[in-house]
Amino acid sequence: MLRYLPLILSLALTVYCLVDCIQTDDLLVRNLPKIAWLLLVLLFPVIGPVAWLVAGRPSREAAAQAGLSQQERWELHRRRRDQGEGPRAPRGPDDDPDFLRGL
Repeated sequence: MLRYLPLILSLALTVYCLVDCIQTDDLLVRNLPKIAWLLLVLLFPVIGPVAWLVAGRPSREAAAQAGLSQQERWELHRRRRDQGEGPRAPRGPDDDPDFLRGL
């Protein structure tokens, strides 16, 4: 029985992190897209779940804000993106002040 303990613990950790990742809101996941975290947790049994717990799981601040409505979360996401905290959408040349200065 004891020789199967590492396997059982690894499986339990993987299942826990997989369920946690699936239930986490897409806007709250950190560092990678949610699908990438799911693949990482599934493909790398010990490293993936530990990475999820350390670097992918929402911060405590974000978890505290999880009680917000969907509209409030989108507004928070937009504010963070506008402040440079998240990924930025590509801008067209007519929206880029540096490009317009060069004309």
